[in-house]
Amino acid sequence: MDKNQTIGLLLISLLLLVYFYFFAPKPELPVEQAADTTAVTQKLPETADTPKAIEQTDLATSDSIDLLLKQQQFGAFYQGVEGDEQDVTIENEDLKITFNTKGGAIKEVTLKNHVTYDQKPLILLDAESSQMELAVNSQGSIIDLNQLYYEVNTRKTGSNDTTEVRFTMEVASGSRIEKIYKLPAKGYQLWHQLKFEGLESVIANQDVVLTWHNKIKRLEEHFDGYHGARKKATINYYTSAGSFEDLNPSSDETEQEVANLSIDWVSVKQKFFSAAIIAENGFTGGEFRTAFNPNDSSVVKDTKSVLRLSADVLKGDKGNFQFYFGPNNYQILKKVTPGFSQNVDMGWALFSWINKFIIIPIFNFLENYISNYGIIIIILVLLIKLVLSPLSYKSYISMAKTKVLKPELDELKEKYGNDMQKIQAEQMKLYQQVGVNPLSGCIPVLLQMPILLAMFNFFPNSVELRQESFLWANDLSTYDAILSWNANIPLISFIYGNHISLFTLLMTLSTILYTWSNNQMSAVQGPMKSIGYIMPVMFMFILNSYPAGLTFYYFVSNIVTFGQQYIIRQFVNEEKIRKVLDENRKKNRNKKKSKFQLKIEEAMKASEEARKKR
Repeated sequence: MDKNQTIGLLLISLLLLVYFYFFAPKPELPVEQAADTTAVTQKLPETADTPKAIEQTDLATSDSIDLLLKQQQFGAFYQGVEGDEQDVTIENEDLKITFNTKGGAIKEVTLKNHVTYDQKPLILLDAESSQMELAVNSQGSIIDLNQLYYEVNTRKTGSNDTTEVRFTMEVASGSRIEKIYKLPAKGYQLWHQLKFEGLESVIANQDVVLTWHNKIKRLEEHFDGYHGARKKATINYYTSAGSFEDLNPSSDETEQEVANLSIDWVSVKQKFFSAAIIAENGFTGGEFRTAFNPNDSSVVKDTKSVLRLSADVLKGDKGNFQFYFGPNNYQILKKVTPGFSQNVDMGWALFSWINKFIIIPIFNFLENYISNYGIIIIILVLLIKLVLSPLSYKSYISMAKTKVLKPELDELKEKYGNDMQKIQAEQMKLYQQVGVNPLSGCIPVLLQMPILLAMFNFFPNSVELRQESFLWANDLSTYDAILSWNANIPLISFIYGNHISLFTLLMTLSTILYTWSNNQMSAVQGPMKSIGYIMPVMFMFILNSYPAGLTFYYFVSNIVTFGQQYIIRQFVNEEKIRKVLDENRKKNRNKKKSKFQLKIEEAMKASEEARKKR
């Protein structure tokens, strides 16, 4: 380094010393504050824990943001967004019901006195198959009250005969929602009250919407076919005007309906059981839908009901409801609420009347004393046959008269050959002479037909026969297959199904035998005689998939009819009948033709002329 460089460095160093001494910035904090800062620093945790303090600060900020978001999303109901999820189970003699504090709603329903087709507990609905949403409009936001948490309290009331479960959610000071459930000591009804207290400024004056999505669980073994569980599952509802409505249960397509009128109750009905909600003051309207996936054998049908409730009703003490979870037993359903018994299909007007006021009372009376339902069916046949025996007697006497006249009727056929008009005219003339009404044998049979047809609705819908066995039939509520096949046989599988029912086969054979026996005493010839044998075969195909209880009833009925005819035959003397007919012939020899006979002859003459023209 030369002399000039050394002098330059010394001057620079001197200038820096002068600057920092006279012009350097002084500290802004007084000495006392600096000392306090040092003290605070000494109280802080060690360096390794310092990030934890920072994290706590961040969490406090995050909680504040989360709270703000909840308040924006749920408004006054934000306090119910979090809570403890807890199951609450109550039960009586017939039901076991589980609730959950999240939603304060029903989670699972078990029918204690029934089992599924594979002998498992019959869970009518659970959290996977059934969901309910209760939506309200709060300050422009739609809130599902069944997604919020409630406080729960359980107690016994009414001398400990009723169990009460009360779910409560405080919304604000003096404002709350209450869901109250009451289960009596026995029965299938659950009473429910929904109350909004002090929420006038929180909930908009609009309808509250209850959405019930229920996938009907498979409870029966046979769910395909006309009488399978799938064809019996649907949504039924009853209007305040007294009209029973349903979505077509037999449809293979999606069924939908919109009802813009007051509705008293809605039932998700399957073959033998129903889950229903009943509103004391009615729903203001509803939308309904049913559908099914043919490839899913675990779900019978997928149903959805959207029901509207007046918010004004819930703000008072009028939000009263009932739930029904139980069997489709007519005697039970008719006591639930008006129109509810129509969940059991008893047939058209006349058949329904016979079932409700004759068949069901007798059946239920026998149930009280006899536990075997096969024996009950036999006694039911005997009682009905006994009541109808006067008609059966008249029908047999008419056939006996025809049998006595058979030789003369055969002579007319030989005399006039193929001239059917002349044969029929002479037959009518003969009937008038001897005082025989050719329709007198048909009228008693026709009078018995309503009872026989009423059974078509009684047996397929009788939950009493479910899983009741008799002889080889394991379940009288469905067909008794003695032979089954999986292959799809053209025409046979379509008409007859993939099985053969033994009781149906026995019923068919006995009906053919009964027809043959009647033909021995009847003057019927030609095609009409053949129809008597064709009809039993046709009914064999129709009834093959009907319940074994029904075909067993018809089989026993045929056997009893044979017995009746044998007994009547012992008291009927054909010689005496011949004498009576001969006396009538003498009395009516000069008697004019009746108006009825003249009309029949005119009709036959017109028919014969039309035939000749063709």
